[in-house]
Amino acid sequence: MATTSQSPQRGTVLLKVEGLTKYFPVRGGIFGRRRGNVRAVDGVDLAVRSGETLGLVGESGCGKSTVGRTILHLYRKTRGRIVFDGRDLDTLGRREMRALRRDMQIIFQDPYESLNARHTVGQILEEPYCIHRIGARSDRNAQVCALLQRVGLPESAASRFPHEFSGGQRQRIGIARALALDPRLIICDEPVSALDVSIQSQILNLLLEQQQVNALTYIFISHDLAVVKHMSDRIAVMYLGKIVEFTDSERLYRQALHPYTHALISAIPVPDPTYKKQRIILSGDVPSPQNPPSGCRFHTRCSYAQDRCRREEPVLRNLSTGTDEHLAACHFAGDLPERAS
Repeated sequence: MATTSQSPQRGTVLLKVEGLTKYFPVRGGIFGRRRGNVRAVDGVDLAVRSGETLGLVGESGCGKSTVGRTILHLYRKTRGRIVFDGRDLDTLGRREMRALRRDMQIIFQDPYESLNARHTVGQILEEPYCIHRIGARSDRNAQVCALLQRVGLPESAASRFPHEFSGGQRQRIGIARALALDPRLIICDEPVSALDVSIQSQILNLLLEQQQVNALTYIFISHDLAVVKHMSDRIAVMYLGKIVEFTDSERLYRQALHPYTHALISAIPVPDPTYKKQRIILSGDVPSPQNPPSGCRFHTRCSYAQDRCRREEPVLRNLSTGTDEHLAACHFAGDLPERAS
C-alpha cells in the first residue's frame, strides 16, 4: 500500500511557481550551432491550492503543456522557481526528487501513445510500485486489481494488452496509473481531447469523483474552455508563453477582462439553435514563439491595440475591487467594451 506524507489543509498553497521559463534551442547549419530559442514558457507565476482544480487554457502552442511538464521536471526549466509543499525542487537531490515524484503525477493527452504496447495492463500498473519498491508481489497484484476497480474496469483487464481496449478504456488505465501511488497533485494534460465526445463526460466525472474521494489537487490543461469551466475552481489563460488573465472560474466567464479571453469565450458553442451568439474572430495567425512581438504579445491580433501596446509590455495586475483577485495583462483592461453575451 502506498504511503504519503500528511496532506496540507485544504486551501493552503501546495504548489508555487515563480518566473517559470522554458526555452528550447533552435540549431542549424553544418555544426548545429544555436541560432535562437523557442520561448515556449516565458515567466509564468502560479499558486495552486490544496484540493482545488486550476485550469490552464489557451490555443495550441501557447505553452500550457510545457508548463505542466516543466513543473514535473520532465523538461529542465531554463529559469524560475518551483516550490512543492514548501520544498524548493532545485534544492532536492536525486533521491529526494525521486521520492517526491510519488506525490506528483501526470495523465497524458494521448492514451494510445502513453501506454507501453508490449506490457500488459497489470505490468503497466504494477510498475510504479516496482520503481518505488512498495509491497511484495502478491500485494502489488491486489493493488492493481483495486486500481482497476477504482476506474471502472474489471480485474480481468490486468492480463490484457492496451491495444485490446477502446480509447476511453485506455485513458482509464492512464488515470489508474496516475493514482497508483496516491499522489497529491495530478497534472491532467488535455486528458479528454483525444476521446470521442460521448466518452469525455465519463472521464471527467471519473476525475471529479477521484478528486473528492482522495482530496486530489489538479492542474487541468485544455484548449476547450467549456471543459475547463466544468472542471476548474480557478483559471489561468495563456497566450504565447505568458499568462494574460487569471481569476476564479465563474468570474472569468461572467466578466473577462482581456480581449484574448473574450475571443476564446465567444467560441464556446451554445446548445440552443435559436440562440444567436456574437463570435469574435481573431485576425492573423499566432506569432512565432521564436520571435514574439514587442510590447503586448497579443497586439498583432487585437482589435483594441494602440501604440502603447506595440511599445510597452503590460504587467499582470490585479483589477479586482473585492477580496478575490482578478489578474489581467492588458493596458486597457477594464476600459474595454463589455463582451457581448
